[in-house]
Amino acid sequence: MLVILKKRLPLYVLTAWLAITVNFVVPRLMPGNPAELLLSRLQAQGTVPLANLTAIEAEFGLSSHASWWSQYWDYLVHLAHLQLGLSVTYFPEPVTQVIANTLPYTLVLVTLATLLSWVIGIVLGVLVGWRRGSRLDSILIPTSTFFSAVPFFLVGLFLVWTLGVGLGWLPINGAFGAGTNPGLNGPFLWSWLRHAALPLLTIVASSFVSHMLHMRNMMVTTLGEDYVRLAVAKGLRERRIKYSYAGRNAVLPSIASFAISLGFVVGGSVLVETVFSYPGIGFALYQAVNNEDYALMQGIFLIIALAVLVANLLADVLYAVLDPRSRQQLSS
Repeated sequence: MLVILKKRLPLYVLTAWLAITVNFVVPRLMPGNPAELLLSRLQAQGTVPLANLTAIEAEFGLSSHASWWSQYWDYLVHLAHLQLGLSVTYFPEPVTQVIANTLPYTLVLVTLATLLSWVIGIVLGVLVGWRRGSRLDSILIPTSTFFSAVPFFLVGLFLVWTLGVGLGWLPINGAFGAGTNPGLNGPFLWSWLRHAALPLLTIVASSFVSHMLHMRNMMVTTLGEDYVRLAVAKGLRERRIKYSYAGRNAVLPSIASFAISLGFVVGGSVLVETVFSYPGIGFALYQAVNNEDYALMQGIFLIIALAVLVANLLADVLYAVLDPRSRQQLSS
């Protein structure tokens, strides 16, 4: 692991700096003065007077009188102190507080959904790939290919119509019921579980198919390798050949895609959270776009970029743990 960090970490640090810089530059390339737009929206809410334009420019680091280098330095200093400005959508809450309030809901929901969809897809992919050419293979592959093209929000709307409105089994919006006190207590956890069931099912139903198809194709390729044929010739048990020889090697390419999808957990499934009005960071991003809340968008995009970098670094570590050839390449 130390070798991996020594060789990979400088690249990820450079990429993180580039992401931070792009996050700084993009809002300043937009036409007009974002601070004036923010002020106009705050005035529409009746929250600030016109004389506060200078204070808003200073708060968001958008002063038209300061050079870009000065603004960039202030941006880095504020970022080091976890100061991302104020959110217009949730005014007067700071962006860091908005992210802290919404991020846990997305982390728990989408991380659990991503893990479930990956595990289900890998297990089914191993089974279907091992029995390639069977009736199950001929039926499941075309069917799953068709359903993999169905967008998230259509699956969500179908589940709302059937399980939510039609049968009334599960709530269709929010993260917990009215009158529930958020915290680590039984009533809240049960209420959250019921409210998260439909978004969870939507993400799993829409995501596991791609993992299954990819794993199935890799299993078919791996089963033709010499070491698998040797294991069969030696008379090893079918279960051991399936999982220890073929499955373990076929799953390696899937780790990278899993790590990338895990990185996008922070971004959440914006469409899914919007359909169910689930108060995660994806729904906060949707509201920020609607309200032209540059500070909140900037903060969320930065979190997403850093999460993807961390996930890719984790993928490199897992790849080296599972594949001895990667360790040899890194050590040489």
